[in-house]
Amino acid sequence: MLANELISEAIPPLKESDSIQRALDRMDEFRVSHLPVMVDGVLLGLISDDDLFEEIDFEASLKSVNINYSRVSLQSNQHIYDVVKVFSESHLTVLPVLDEGRNYLGVINTNTVVDRWASIASIKEPGGIIVLEMDNRNNSLAHIAQIIESESAQILSSYITSHIDSTRTEVTIKVNRTEISGILASLGRYDYHILATFNDNKEQSGTGDRYDQLMNYLSI
Repeated sequence: MLANELISEAIPPLKESDSIQRALDRMDEFRVSHLPVMVDGVLLGLISDDDLFEEIDFEASLKSVNINYSRVSLQSNQHIYDVVKVFSESHLTVLPVLDEGRNYLGVINTNTVVDRWASIASIKEPGGIIVLEMDNRNNSLAHIAQIIESESAQILSSYITSHIDSTRTEVTIKVNRTEISGILASLGRYDYHILATFNDNKEQSGTGDRYDQLMNYLSI
């Protein structure tokens, strides 16, 4: 998924002739803290509500006040991984997207990125989550996938977390089943160290059984 596929058509740019109050109203309407400003079809940059709140006259135009424009932008062909990285580093709520000729195409907001990322990572899909710890030299996702598929399950998404100054790696896997006891047993047979599990129906069922037993005991 590329940046030009994430553009939010609902958020128009501001003009230099717009007042500070209009800019703040637009930010409030779209629930963002930054908006792009255009002049004669050219992007000047992004303005921040923090800078605008420092102004005394909210009826003044954007052109008449001294604004520190953010020049951070994205290229239309950048991958969503890069989009997330720039958002994380810049701490902006929107990012302008430019084509190869530096022409303004629109903006991407954080809500769109979070929603698309949730779709890519299968976050909205039901399934169990398994966190494994292993040696950096023995973190074959292919082997892990083979084990999981042998239990008639599939990996929906995964990511690897490496720790500085450590020979250990954490692998987080989401599978398309919430009853994962068989998968955990198979991974254990291959000496994979299971750090944690989430959305495990068996664990939740066990908790319910213990609760029912407690209530039955109190009723005696």
